[in-house]
Amino acid sequence: MRYAINLPVIGEYADPRVLVELAQDAERAGWDAVFVWDSLVFDVRTQPPVTDPWIVLAAIAATTERVRIGTMVAQLARRRPWKVAREVVALDHLSGGRMILGAGLGFSGEAEFEQFGEDGDARVRAGKLDECLSIVRGLCTGEPFAFTGEHYNVRETTFLPRPVQDHIPVWIAGYWPNKRPFRRAARWDGAAPVEMDLRDDGFSILPSSPQSARTMIDYISRHRTSDGPYDVIVSRALPRERTELVSAYESAGVTWILRDMLPWETPLEEAVRIVRAGPLGEG
Repeated sequence: MRYAINLPVIGEYADPRVLVELAQDAERAGWDAVFVWDSLVFDVRTQPPVTDPWIVLAAIAATTERVRIGTMVAQLARRRPWKVAREVVALDHLSGGRMILGAGLGFSGEAEFEQFGEDGDARVRAGKLDECLSIVRGLCTGEPFAFTGEHYNVRETTFLPRPVQDHIPVWIAGYWPNKRPFRRAARWDGAAPVEMDLRDDGFSILPSSPQSARTMIDYISRHRTSDGPYDVIVSRALPRERTELVSAYESAGVTWILRDMLPWETPLEEAVRIVRAGPLGEG
């Protein structure tokens, strides 16, 4: 099992220097990866301070040596895929081959898309996301690549240099029990599921249990088209008595446990304590 932290880029976390320091602390404390959120506004009503994840990742890449780095998750439907391809390769080189691209639709079509005159409809965003991922992967091969789609078109183009890695892993996030994101995830290198409790008056986000993780992994496995290595990332805070729980996740097929620092639940001061305690020290 590997352990990662996921840092927000909003509110009191919106200082890039703070995030870089947390990433350095995470590396010293034995965490295996540091991810950052991707947001522009987050909430149209409160409009909290927000910093840029790609600039933060560049600084983290340049000031750490071991931890994997990446987005959790990049809202690619509002970005130019050719620019993303250049950015992720640059980050892969800057980090010595440690970049992971976590991608998804994002949480708020209103705040991240409609606020700037873009279509926030989930189906439109999904179509753009799929095309964007294909273009990013194609351009990152370093081979001549062309693409014609509904949303994007690329004339034959060769992007060099190639990534340091054979390919930059792509992990797809999604809200379970919505199945489409997990059929998408089955085509890539990993899945980052978030489980939702659907109710008549809305929903709440739940920490996935080993049993529900197994259900999601079984669904993904039925739709995979290759048998290469595959990562599954479960987001949850672990209790101090965790050995049996971690073993149950491993048996289900989970490869990473992600500690998401939700700013409305975890003040920055508390996040510093959690990070410095290391992946096995929180309780």
